[in-house]
Amino acid sequence: ADEGARLTYHAVAPFLTKIHEEILRLKPTAILCASQGGAYLVGLWQLGYWKGPSIMLNAHPSLPMRLPGKTPVVLAHGSNDEVYLWRREDLEDLACTASPNHCFLYYTSNSGYLASGSLTRLGDRHLMQSILSNDCLPRLVDAAVSSMGPEMFMLQSWRGQLGEDRLEAQHWLGYSLERLRRFWASPGKQGRDEKLYQVPKNSEEFRKVTTIFRSEPPQTPAYMLSSQSSWERLPIYKIERVENGCQMECSAIPYRDGVKQSLHQQGIDFDPSVHCSWAFHGADYESSLSIIRDPAGFQPLISGSRNSPVWGSGTYFARDAKYVADGQFCPRQADGMRCMLLCLVTLGMPCLGDPQQRGVLPFRQKPHRYNSTVDSLSSPEVLVIQQSGAAYPAYLISFA
Repeated sequence: ADEGARLTYHAVAPFLTKIHEEILRLKPTAILCASQGGAYLVGLWQLGYWKGPSIMLNAHPSLPMRLPGKTPVVLAHGSNDEVYLWRREDLEDLACTASPNHCFLYYTSNSGYLASGSLTRLGDRHLMQSILSNDCLPRLVDAAVSSMGPEMFMLQSWRGQLGEDRLEAQHWLGYSLERLRRFWASPGKQGRDEKLYQVPKNSEEFRKVTTIFRSEPPQTPAYMLSSQSSWERLPIYKIERVENGCQMECSAIPYRDGVKQSLHQQGIDFDPSVHCSWAFHGADYESSLSIIRDPAGFQPLISGSRNSPVWGSGTYFARDAKYVADGQFCPRQADGMRCMLLCLVTLGMPCLGDPQQRGVLPFRQKPHRYNSTVDSLSSPEVLVIQQSGAAYPAYLISFA
């Protein structure tokens, strides 16, 4: 391993001509390298022998100060790599030197500590275990060759981590704040006075929300959760639709439109089904009502996982309702009932969370920063927002 770390251009130069000949003969779509192979890929870039899609597992120490222009690059690295020692911020700075929307940094790191003293996720070592789960490695290769750009491809591929029943239900509800109003029962669909309206149990709307609540992901979640059979037996007492016109019009929609404009300036078309997500937030009943009634909605600067900043400051959401319930984020009321919010979250372009993050998020393309954070760039199960308006509480679900 130490020898691999010291590999330089001069050490690999005698072999680059032969590799170039093989490239000309085989005409590969992409080149993937790992560990010491990174030195050879850097040499191919420097000599102009390869300008096509490139995937580097373990960011090699010989990486230049700037990535090659117009070259799609996927860099994969773990915070616990014991061979190639990189600071996360240095890799993020390096990724920013690529041509716009041509680089994706797949980085894994340790979460913050829970109150119990344990970690929820571990960053990869030199032998990257995370790429062996959830079809991550094939998706990284597909990302490098995708015409939409590697980062956008990975975000789009997150939908593959949801069950078909949930995807269909989410599509039926839609990812547009404005379209949610088609269900509203308040006078003129304005949502000015009463904020909660019970959804009829025999309605398609009730069935779709229930499907999202119950849905089991096709891959085993990263977190230890209760059995699916016991989850499906939990009774849902009622589902109430949140109709807060002020919060939607003055907070959620302006925030989403700002993200949309920022992405446009970065050369990215805003896709609601990619840049927005249905997710769950747990709280006690009174706190949930406060979020529902507040004109601004969620208050990330004064809420969230204050006692355990596992992925940095902000308001936390879960992909799966079962995570919220099993994690005891929705305490029981005196009558034994629990509740959680199903929210439409504007993720924009997310990056990996950082337990030390307390202020603004890293730059993506200066002057534009990332818009939210997640616990995994392969199969996110925890989402964190840092701005009011980034999530609209669409439904309050009461269950046993």
